[in-house]
Amino acid sequence: MAVIMMAVVMAGCSGSKQIAYFQNIDNIDLSQSKGLYDAKIMPKDALTITVSASNPDAVRMFNLSVSKPLNPLSSQTLSSSGYGTLLPYLVDNEGDINFPMLGRLHVAGLTKRECETMIEEKVQPYLQSSERPVVTVNMSSFRVTVIGEVGHSAVIPVTTEKMSIIEALSTAGDLSIYGKRQNIMLIREDATGQKSAHRIDLTDGNLFNSPYYYLQQNDIIYVEPNTVKAKNSSIGQSTTIWFSFIGIVTSVASLLVNILRD
Repeated sequence: MAVIMMAVVMAGCSGSKQIAYFQNIDNIDLSQSKGLYDAKIMPKDALTITVSASNPDAVRMFNLSVSKPLNPLSSQTLSSSGYGTLLPYLVDNEGDINFPMLGRLHVAGLTKRECETMIEEKVQPYLQSSERPVVTVNMSSFRVTVIGEVGHSAVIPVTTEKMSIIEALSTAGDLSIYGKRQNIMLIREDATGQKSAHRIDLTDGNLFNSPYYYLQQNDIIYVEPNTVKAKNSSIGQSTTIWFSFIGIVTSVASLLVNILRD
């Protein structure tokens, strides 16, 4: 009995080590993780850009927008910016956008703030010296994808332009009991379109110091099933096949018996 109890306890400890996150966090120097994350603009990003000033008419020409009627029977228009419905700028493969009045601007590789500062400087010469433009840039297409052994697979929009892998997994319902916590796959595409795969161990607290802790736009997270899930799936399929086979054989045998009796 004592041997059995010891085996049960050891199995429980082993299971906990496979499931618990950040197991060595107390022994890790997290000073390397210091710093605020800023996403970089990439080709194929959709940007919403608004140029504002104390005199809206002075910067109206810098806002890419279309008028949208308040209702089908009215000619009035309305938007939060005052310039109609703002249209997104799609960053092309060279990392450029075509901006009203300013022409082509190279924005790939810039953070949101760097892009805002650049456009403000380029707009300023078109305005009176007392006028100070305010530019707001948002990455309206920032999203990540989570699939595999999670609560529910999801394509997650990131409105804050900052999401950690922990936040993404939590939004997708966290890993199921069958998900491999030591072997999360992160698939990432860089600004040139080159894909790369990276393995992440959620049981290791060094994740907080990892360059893959914060996600980039269009990242894909795949949670692989562990061996228990794989075996169960295999057994389930085999069982279904055998039951189908046995059912067919039974039906044929029954038919033959009835025929022979007649």
